Amino acid sequence: MGIIFEKNRKDGTAVFLLNTPNSSYIITVLNGGIVSHSGWGRRVEKWSGNSALWKIDRGINLPDGFDLHNLSLDTLPQEYGTSGLSDFRPSAVEISLSDGTKALDLRYDSHQIQNGKPQLEGLPATYALNDKEVQTLALKLKDTLFDVYVTLFYSVWEQRDVICRWVEIENKTGGSIKIEKVMSACVDFASSDFNMLQLSGAWGRERKVYIKELVHGTQSIESRRGSSSHQQNPFTALLSKGATEDTGEVFGFNFVYSGNFLARTDVDFTESTRFSMGINPYNFSWNLKTLDKFVAPEVVMVYSKDGLGQMSRTFHDLYRENLCRGEWKDKPRPIVINNWEATYFDFDEKKLCNLADSAKEAGVELFVLDDGWFGNRFDDKRALGDWVVNTEKLKGGLPYIVSEMKKRGLKFGIWVEPEMVSPESNLYKAHPDWCLHIPGREPYLARTQLMLDLSRTDVTDYLFETLSNIFSSAEISYVKWDFNRSMTDVYSVKLDSENQQEVAHRYLLGLYNLMERLISKFPHILFEACASGGGRFDPAILYYMPQIWTSDNTDALSRISIQAGTTLVYPPSSMSCHVSAVPNHQTARQTPLAQRAFTAMAGTYGYELDMTKLSKDEIAQIAEYSELYKKLRNVVQFGNLYRLVSLWEKSDKVEKYAAWMNVSKDKHFAVVTISWIYAEALAPKIVLRLKGLDENADYKDLKTGNIYSAKELMHYGILFANMWAGNASEQILLEKVN
Repeated sequence: MGIIFEKNRKDGTAVFLLNTPNSSYIITVLNGGIVSHSGWGRRVEKWSGNSALWKIDRGINLPDGFDLHNLSLDTLPQEYGTSGLSDFRPSAVEISLSDGTKALDLRYDSHQIQNGKPQLEGLPATYALNDKEVQTLALKLKDTLFDVYVTLFYSVWEQRDVICRWVEIENKTGGSIKIEKVMSACVDFASSDFNMLQLSGAWGRERKVYIKELVHGTQSIESRRGSSSHQQNPFTALLSKGATEDTGEVFGFNFVYSGNFLARTDVDFTESTRFSMGINPYNFSWNLKTLDKFVAPEVVMVYSKDGLGQMSRTFHDLYRENLCRGEWKDKPRPIVINNWEATYFDFDEKKLCNLADSAKEAGVELFVLDDGWFGNRFDDKRALGDWVVNTEKLKGGLPYIVSEMKKRGLKFGIWVEPEMVSPESNLYKAHPDWCLHIPGREPYLARTQLMLDLSRTDVTDYLFETLSNIFSSAEISYVKWDFNRSMTDVYSVKLDSENQQEVAHRYLLGLYNLMERLISKFPHILFEACASGGGRFDPAILYYMPQIWTSDNTDALSRISIQAGTTLVYPPSSMSCHVSAVPNHQTARQTPLAQRAFTAMAGTYGYELDMTKLSKDEIAQIAEYSELYKKLRNVVQFGNLYRLVSLWEKSDKVEKYAAWMNVSKDKHFAVVTISWIYAEALAPKIVLRLKGLDENADYKDLKTGNIYSAKELMHYGILFANMWAGNASEQILLEKVN
């Protein structure tokens, strides 16, 4: 297996060697029990330790030999840095102790190596299908003065270049302690020769790729919004200089958490780099009573020796196979139509049935009823929380609508936003204390709504019962779970003042518990997450819901960039992508139908437009795209993704077109998509070199019948012309010739 422990070495140290197929992560326990980080990179079979430590004292004096009492931790690579002693770099943990200090001196106490991967209590995390897949190291550290124990967990995957880390803090002091900062992973790199990649943006332009060179000081991304956020995704990668899609070392970090987070990179005076990731210390603390434990969420760490593309495919496979769960984990996702951009709040059962008639003709398989079906909900200013069908709009209620959809051969789905409440609602009038609010202060509204206090079990119990009644009232096959505002007024009337900085984390624990109960009760339902689009697109959500509405921006050219950034980490099966009307409702841009369809085929496919306004020819064309996607969806959702052009590369071609391909796991089938971004007259030719094919096979172009060797396609490429005069986008379908 992947973990080797060597104790009683000649130099008095002990070493843990954590090996994945292509990488090694090395931990050294020094004399005196200090736990040092010795490296992470290409795989080695044994470790001498000659290059591991640079032992200098504060950058001023060079001590004679290794004298523990003359050693500054400030330059020593550490596995989990603390503050208050001699390490002046950012700490991984800070705990207020009974003597009024935050000074921790954590030393090796014990360790345990076990096959398999333990579950994280109350938290989403990756899981092992069997004990042979993963081996886990639990490395327990103890403070030298107080009975505070910090256990560092490392799950090492046998067949993946993945190490998953999390932390558990245990209080055995006999009194209470206060955790004020806890990072789930901390890695000290010996150099700073990296570029840092982040996924940043805003509503409607989520997960844009930014790459910058590391410099002295701090470079960080964070969310303080109570959610993982549109603005910053909980993902960071450190890239070796010159790394590309296919070359160079990449170290990827993804936080399995949906709330406030911090990912921080610090370069010190020795040109060393410390990376840490965990719950944002902003507005966070946790009072830990004696004999209690606190479990910090998981960080997934991926190593790639072959660039960003291989890193992405490692994340994709892990998340599809060892994070997503349930019936829909491996099942091809249906083609849906959502009525939102078709009708907004203005609909009744007749309008919905007319839309369903057109959708069925266009090859749609599932009809989704979005916002506006409940309570006095005629706009977004009222009635959130009143989850009772509005029979003025929907005569006969949900059972009637479902029966009408079944007559047309369509399954039915519904939209909910259960975490919010409108001040103008029956729920708020009955329970005004159920929302997050600071007593004596006027709460801040967003979209004329407040957030329910999911840290309270009475609130989550109510939501479970209410949503269960809805989901049981008719044959519902799909649920879109929305979340439309950031967290403010973070206060729970159920907690004492000393516990108020626990609210944001307790909210997430309540949310995860609610989701777990619902997916367990309704395993047949395909749950899709949404947060004003992509505002909560993180691996924690994928643990409960296998796909997420990628962005409220449905413009095809905008989506090309958004989807490219998303696939750096998240698999195509997790991206909900729809064809929408033109002019686009967010950008007012006109794009050809083929470009909109081929862009949406990069993930789970659907429609977001009023098909009753389309001509018969347009419906027929959409039906052709639906049938095409049904042939492609297995390879798109569950195959390997290769980005043929990286939109973040600095070159003229990137501004002109995007290209990607999906290849089935057995390399029998592939689809290549190219899409023009910028039109030019008499544009230069495009030659795309394909990736991921079976080099020893021939492939047939299913449109032209031409047969090519894989080596020709991969090493010499295939020619595309300027397509702007036509559909602005093109697909090539390739099938291996037996």
